[in-house]
Amino acid sequence: MFTRADLEAREAATLAPYATLSARSRGREHPEPESGARTGFQKDRDRILHTTAFRRLEYKTQVFLNAQGDHYRTRLTHTLEVSQVARSLALTLGLNETLAEAIALAHDLGHPPFGHAGERVLNALLEGEGGFDHNTQARRIVTRLEDRYPDFPGLNLTLDTLDGLNKHARAGLGLPGLEAQLVDAADALAYTAHDLDDGLRSGLLTPAQLAELPLWAELLGKVPPASPGLTERDRRTLHRELLGWLIGDLTQASHAAIQASGIRTPADVRAQPERLITYSPAMQERLRETGAFLRENLYRHWRVEMQVEQGTRLLTTLYTAFLNRPTLLPSGVRARAASDGLPRAVCDFIAGMTDRYAAETHAALVPPPGPPGWPR
Repeated sequence: MFTRADLEAREAATLAPYATLSARSRGREHPEPESGARTGFQKDRDRILHTTAFRRLEYKTQVFLNAQGDHYRTRLTHTLEVSQVARSLALTLGLNETLAEAIALAHDLGHPPFGHAGERVLNALLEGEGGFDHNTQARRIVTRLEDRYPDFPGLNLTLDTLDGLNKHARAGLGLPGLEAQLVDAADALAYTAHDLDDGLRSGLLTPAQLAELPLWAELLGKVPPASPGLTERDRRTLHRELLGWLIGDLTQASHAAIQASGIRTPADVRAQPERLITYSPAMQERLRETGAFLRENLYRHWRVEMQVEQGTRLLTTLYTAFLNRPTLLPSGVRARAASDGLPRAVCDFIAGMTDRYAAETHAALVPPPGPPGWPR
């Protein structure tokens, strides 16, 4: 039977010197006893996993609305894919797997309904009130909005996990740690691969279109389809091989960058001028091309733009209605408005909604003609 001290000793003996060790965590904002059997980062991970915000990710849009099909990625399945990639990379590079997992599980908690379209809407509506950013909102959720403990607001996560939710360098802190950099890279890696896969599954992307994409053409050269047409099995094989290719390149390039940097401690990481979790130059170019391709051919496809328009109208209507008539809000939201201001409290309420709950709430305010739950 291993105690927390045993697990911490194992980390110290097996992880790289520049990994973030649980025993050297920077602590929590509100002091509390640590578990006898779990490290501090395991405790963080478990607290994140059991939040209401995490469960809601199942019904939040990644690219396609949850109701459009059972097999498209949701914000929850995307999060799980990011976690899997991050854990694998952390193990290979000698980093703290549990810290990477905790950051990965929390990284999208702040996403509102309707994906990035919902984020743009709320940011515009909150202009002059601080705007809206899903990374900032994730931190707000775990430090304030999740109400689960009597002695402190939020989850009281370690400062190491909280800092992992900041994707960019911050004044006085420098670059994020390697575990946070790794999650950021795993996030982009996962959505690049699965958005290509979902685009093919939906028919919004065609094999002919993808054949013109350098990344895909090179992938086909590595793994030729078994038949002239792209079968379901071919698509799954290509997705799997693409993930392996991207993970392999990211691992090798990151290892080389770490070795070349000469870093020996987590503090050395934060003092670096450039991120060390990176792709090879050739793969960086392929991914830039792929990002541009997805923006033009999938994210701006007219069918996706239709759901963007739906989400925009729906969230704007909800925000305006709640702002103009606060008595429509639950009592807890009204109470928070007294301290945070009505616009921010309304924003928190809407951002926490799933796609389905937002549509149902809108339908209760503005009953639409035709199928219930969606505006016309």
